[in-house]
Amino acid sequence: MSEIKFEDLLATGAHFGHVTRKWHPSFKPYILMEKNGVYIINLEETIKCLEKACELIRSIVKRNGEVLFVGTKKAARDIVQEEADRCGMFYVVERWLGGTLTNFSTIRKSIKRLQLLEKEGSSIYENMTKKEVQMLNRERIKLADQHRGIKDMKRLPDVIVVVDGKYETTAIQEAKRLEIPIVALVDSNTDPNIVPYPIPGNDDSIRTIHLIVGAIADEIIAVREGVNASLDEPSANGETKSEEVKPAEPKTKAAFEESSLEPKASAEESAIEEPAEKKENSEDS
Repeated sequence: MSEIKFEDLLATGAHFGHVTRKWHPSFKPYILMEKNGVYIINLEETIKCLEKACELIRSIVKRNGEVLFVGTKKAARDIVQEEADRCGMFYVVERWLGGTLTNFSTIRKSIKRLQLLEKEGSSIYENMTKKEVQMLNRERIKLADQHRGIKDMKRLPDVIVVVDGKYETTAIQEAKRLEIPIVALVDSNTDPNIVPYPIPGNDDSIRTIHLIVGAIADEIIAVREGVNASLDEPSANGETKSEEVKPAEPKTKAAFEESSLEPKASAEESAIEEPAEKKENSEDS
């Protein structure tokens, strides 16, 4: 995994939680301080939780397990689809269909119906009127949008990666019922105990989502390409290669006090933010 540093998370605004009146008490262990009416998330805990989640992903992918990325909120859709495609895993970015996991057999029937409609020269189009063909085309388009990320998923995933644990409650409940491990990016307004592998961070920031999801995708790619195995190859002296582990430098509240990033105004506001440099240029023009 490409190592994510404290400064990387700080630069994306991952430390900004919601306003203090919109917080979940169970999130307290991940809160460092309060600043300007906004809770500041402890990024040291974020790094620890991300490493723990990546260890889970690594062990599952090594066993040829499959990962399902879930991100249906507007700020996460494009990122989740891009990163899932990059690492060759499945994804859900449209509305989560109830029973996608718990009633997977029915979902498979719907996917088979889609494959039949997409098949060129299918007998289903024979002896049909123009109006009936148009209805089938509308059905095909609808099914293609709903199942585009899981069309080739033959079985239930071994782990799901969720962006915004509060927004994707239905997906989390289905995975918990089937005892599927869950990795979720959770903000200060979410109970982190709803998932076994929470990653505390700003789930409204596009840059934070891209950094976290991208790190998980990098881990999947690294395992598949066998990059990690090369670290254990014996050297010419018969010694195994090992990376020197440097002790992490402790981060204090001063790092957040000195941060020039502005916290998000409210939980309802979209986090589609432009970099400060672009905003300044647009104002000058």
